[in-house]
Amino acid sequence: MSYLLRILYSACVLLLISSNAFAEGFAMQEWSARGLALAGGLVARADDASAVAYNPAGITQLPGTHFMAGASLIAPYGQVDAAGHSHAVRPAYWFPPHLYATQQINDDWWLGLGVFSRFGLGVQYPSTWEGRFAIYNVGLQTVSVNPVLAYKVFDWLSLAAGVELMRLDIYLEKKVEPTPLTPENNMNLQGESWGVGGNAAAHLRFSEQWSAGLTYRSQMTHDVRGKVKFDRQYQPSKYPSPPYPAGTGAKLGQMRDSDANATVQLPDSAALAVMWKPLSNLSFEVGTIWTRWSTYNALNVYSDAGVRSIKQTSFQDGWNFNAGVEYKPLDWLALRLGGWHETPVVNEKYADYLLPTNGRDGLMAGVGFKWEGWTLDLAYAHLWIYPLDYNKASSGSPQNVYGVQPGNSKNTHTDIFSVSLGYSF
Repeated sequence: MSYLLRILYSACVLLLISSNAFAEGFAMQEWSARGLALAGGLVARADDASAVAYNPAGITQLPGTHFMAGASLIAPYGQVDAAGHSHAVRPAYWFPPHLYATQQINDDWWLGLGVFSRFGLGVQYPSTWEGRFAIYNVGLQTVSVNPVLAYKVFDWLSLAAGVELMRLDIYLEKKVEPTPLTPENNMNLQGESWGVGGNAAAHLRFSEQWSAGLTYRSQMTHDVRGKVKFDRQYQPSKYPSPPYPAGTGAKLGQMRDSDANATVQLPDSAALAVMWKPLSNLSFEVGTIWTRWSTYNALNVYSDAGVRSIKQTSFQDGWNFNAGVEYKPLDWLALRLGGWHETPVVNEKYADYLLPTNGRDGLMAGVGFKWEGWTLDLAYAHLWIYPLDYNKASSGSPQNVYGVQPGNSKNTHTDIFSVSLGYSF
C-alpha cells in the first residue's frame, strides 16, 4: 500500500503545481460533494475518505484502503455600486480540486493524505470602473497537502494529528492615477509562498445513534515573494529634467518593474459537531465552525521601487452554523440536504473591493450512488451573500480607504456544483 500512497502523493504534488483554481470568498468548505451537500456536516459523521479534511480522527471508521477524487465548479456573480454607477462583477468559473487516500495500518493506527483548498478569493471588475485605483482584478488561491495520522484510543474515542503544507498564489491588478507628466498606468502584482501549519482532531462515538467531532487547524503565515510590473515603465530619458510638479517625482521613480514582498496571515479555525442517527438509514448533523479572522488585520505589499499598498482590514471573527440530513432509501442511493448561515467578518469602516461580501446563507442538496466498491457523489449549492456598505470607508471619510467610492455591493450570489468519485478495497 505504501507504493499506492507514493503514487497518490506524486499526483497531489502535480495537482498542486498545475492548479489555478480558487473561489469567491475567503474560507472554503467545498472539500467533497457529499460534504458540500451536507453543508460541511462530516465533522461528526467523518465516515468517508474526505474525513481527512473535515475530521481526520474519523478515518478510524474506514477499514482497508479508501480513495476519493473530485472537484467543484464555483460561479459567483453580483454588482457593486460606486460613485453612483453600477458595475457587474465579471463572471468567472473556478475549479478547486480535492483528492484523498486513507489506509488502515493495524487495529489501532490509520494513515491519511488529503489535497484540498482552504482559502480563496477572486474578483474582477471592469478596468475602467470608478474603483480601479483601488483594485480591478484580484485573486488569492491556496492548495494544501495534508498527511494525517489517526489513533483509536478506545472503541468510542479516536484522535488524529497532521502537518499541513500550503501553497499560496496571489495576483492583483490596479490602475495608477495619472500625473501632470504621465497618463493612467496599469500595475500588476504577482507572488507566491509556501506555509506550514498543523491540525488536530477528535472523534467520539457515544452509541450507535450518537457521535461527535472536534477539529482544529492552525494559523498559517505566508511570506509572499513576487514581482510588481507596470505597463508603462519610468524611463528618465523620456521625461524632462527635475524639478517635477509636486508629488510627481516620487511616483515616477516607483513606476518600474521590481521585486515585491508581503506577509499574509491566514486564520486558525475550530469546528464542533454532533450527529444523531435515529435509524440505520437516516442521520442528522448540526455543527459550528469558528474562524479567527481577527488575526487577518492587514494586507501590506512593499516593493524595491518604493511601491507600497497598505490595506488595514480589521476583520472580526466569523461563525458558520450548519445542519445537514442524509437519508438512504436504498442500499445504493443516498439523498442529502443541508444549509448554513455565516456571520459577517468585514469591518465596513475598512471595507475594500477585495471581498464584496458581508455574511452569507447557503442551501445545498445532493445525491450519492454506491455500487460494489465505488461511490459517486453529486451536489449543488446556492449562496445568498449579504450586501456590503462602502459609504463608511469611501474617500473623504475619516477612514479614507484609498480608492474606495461611496456605494455598496448588491445582488451577489454564488452557485456551486461538485462531484466526487470514490473507491474502497
